[in-house]
Amino acid sequence: MAGATRTPTNLTQGGKTDAGIGASTLRPDGTLKVTGEFAYSSDMWHEDMLWGFTLRSTTAHAEIVSIDTSEALKTSGVYAVLTYDDLPTDVKNYGLEIQDTPVLAHGKVRHHGEPVALVAADHPETARRAAAKIKIEYRELPVITDEASALAEDAILVHEGRDDHHIGHVPHPNIVHRQPIIRGNADEAAKKADVIVSGEYVFGMQDQAFLGPESGLAVPGEDGGVDLYVATQWLHSDLKQIAPVLGLPEEKVRMTLSGVGGAFGGREDISMQIHACLLALRTNKPVKIVYNRFESFFGHVHRHPAKLWYEHGATKDGKLTHMKCRIVLDGGAYASASPAVVGNASSLSVGPYVVDDVEIEAIALYSNNPPCGAMRGFGAVQACFAYEAQMDKLAKKLGLDPVAFRQLNAMEQGTIMPTGQPVDSPAPVAELLRRIKAMPLPPEQQWLAAGEGADVRALPGGLSNTTHGEGVVRGIGYAVGIKNVGFSEGFDDYSTARVRMEVIGGVPVATVHTAMAEVGQGGITVHAQIARTELGVEQVTIHPADTQVGSAGSTSASRQTYMTGGAVKNTCEAVREKVLERGRVKFGTYHPAWATAELLLEGGKVVTDGGEVLADIADVLEGEAVDLELEFRHRPTEPFDLKTGQGFGHVQYSFAAHRAVVEVDTELGLVKVIELAVAQDVGKALNPLSVVGQIQGGTTQGLGVAVMEEIIVDPKTAKVRNPSFTDYLIPTILDTPTIPVDVLELADPNAPYGLRGLGEAPTLSSTPAVLAAIRNATGLELNKTPVRPEHLTGT
Repeated sequence: MAGATRTPTNLTQGGKTDAGIGASTLRPDGTLKVTGEFAYSSDMWHEDMLWGFTLRSTTAHAEIVSIDTSEALKTSGVYAVLTYDDLPTDVKNYGLEIQDTPVLAHGKVRHHGEPVALVAADHPETARRAAAKIKIEYRELPVITDEASALAEDAILVHEGRDDHHIGHVPHPNIVHRQPIIRGNADEAAKKADVIVSGEYVFGMQDQAFLGPESGLAVPGEDGGVDLYVATQWLHSDLKQIAPVLGLPEEKVRMTLSGVGGAFGGREDISMQIHACLLALRTNKPVKIVYNRFESFFGHVHRHPAKLWYEHGATKDGKLTHMKCRIVLDGGAYASASPAVVGNASSLSVGPYVVDDVEIEAIALYSNNPPCGAMRGFGAVQACFAYEAQMDKLAKKLGLDPVAFRQLNAMEQGTIMPTGQPVDSPAPVAELLRRIKAMPLPPEQQWLAAGEGADVRALPGGLSNTTHGEGVVRGIGYAVGIKNVGFSEGFDDYSTARVRMEVIGGVPVATVHTAMAEVGQGGITVHAQIARTELGVEQVTIHPADTQVGSAGSTSASRQTYMTGGAVKNTCEAVREKVLERGRVKFGTYHPAWATAELLLEGGKVVTDGGEVLADIADVLEGEAVDLELEFRHRPTEPFDLKTGQGFGHVQYSFAAHRAVVEVDTELGLVKVIELAVAQDVGKALNPLSVVGQIQGGTTQGLGVAVMEEIIVDPKTAKVRNPSFTDYLIPTILDTPTIPVDVLELADPNAPYGLRGLGEAPTLSSTPAVLAAIRNATGLELNKTPVRPEHLTGT
């Protein structure tokens, strides 16, 4: 993936270093991952460990009449078989915010692949065979698979006896959460419109498709507790859900992060963590669980599929008059993060545009489809797909250039969001669009320019030699999106960092200890850069992430560099001040600069801002260490009003724009994306190399959902039809186009270093840009993702 970026100059707060903030330092785990030497959670081993296996439901909705485990227990090598009745406490459910998910199914199963029983054996194949001997009698129940079946007057309730007081008013028990947003008067504003367009859009169910399957190792402790080594996104959230089920105090459930092979939101919920601990405590032996690829598709939540209805109006000179929309998200059988996804989808449904009069409703449904929750973009992705299609429709109807039309209506700093919240940091939407349009276009192939023979390897269909250029046309499309950063709506979002400064062998060393889950985003690299910058040292050790330090929150919502990076920065500043205080006490009487100058730590020494060396850090500390643990919080937010949607709900906004260039074989319905160019404001590029990698990675995931990725659920049975990488397709290196990146840095005054969370924004606008390019090439409306050959050929 080729790319070009405008890189920032180095910052020198605390001390100068070539590997500090603003430098493209390499990841310490990068070489190991490329060479295959990195230890992922699935590589863990213990001499006397057992293997766990989960038996899952073969149907989507049924009463459990009986479970017979006798034959499984007789199997040689089996140490334990557990069902719901074997759970050790009265706490049988878990969940991120709403504890509605059973540890093991009880009474009924609510989705295909729900965990029903556990087996521990001395070999993984033995565990699998024993699980197959468990006899379960089901009585099939009708399935709820869409809005009509979920909200019908006689609809079966997915969760009987549901108490709604803790999640706000909802008009039907099969609605997880509802968030309206009303601002101005959309009906009156519509009367001013010269043009009104509407559309219905369908967004498919996307899987995070991380390459490292769910896995972990639970080791029983001598104190009756358990040590869990696991790949996750949020250690402390897991801990709060695991400990009550086990009947243990949190201090007896010791969690350590193991190597994570990708996440993208799919590891924010519990998967095998509780199951491994239950088996380890029952057998008093270490238990390892590793999902195979088939099971992984059932073992984590997915991106919410959505149906969206939009109406926009505009005057003849191109100014937006109003917007109405209704967004229906399918949350599946359990709540997971659905309430927060609804909040994002509704509050960001207008997009990065100025619209004073809006009428918005977003809901998430309970159904018997697979559970859905967090995935990169988190509600804003689905909305962006729809509102950007609407922008193209309006521009076409008005006869305006689609980029110029967007720029005319682009928000900027000072714009009031539909929630009433002012945008109080840079919002360079028009500038990003200008930059993306100004980037050079990839050259057309000779056959496109002159109608002559083409290199078939570069055509849609690639090396399969399906065409020599007949019926192949090129299209260009644009899109821009807005994404919130961090946790919203009044959530107590904080992160903790512990930093230790000491001298080892005459060399100052900083140790940074957080519970941040490194899932590939490069946080461990940035934390070391921050410590070098603030403490003026070269040697930085990153302590393994575990629950022996305060929570770092989730590695999601583009929040870790902002939040845990902010915690590391603040703690380093406090450590630096402690070091300087000691220096002032010891040496202040000998040199007036200790009291009068601005002091920094640089190169293992205390220096003035003018460069004068006052002392070695080793002489200041004299064998002692400075060790501090501090929390960092962003500015407070507040919940959206449940009737009007008004409220200061978000911490920060991020923006990205894409231009897609595609070639389409209109006869065979094949699409080749030639280029996906990106322009994005990142506030401050702490590590420019990582910034480009994150933007290109997010862009590729958006490409995937545009043209190939979708979990297919049978609408009659609610069963998943393609739980494998054979049938669920993700972009490979052959599908990934050139992705040039233009990075803009406009500092957010409220954020550490002025940075802006960046990992999610490129996932938003890449999908609608690709769809816009395909529409441009074919003239088709294309209101569904992913685009399939039959959508382009009418077959």
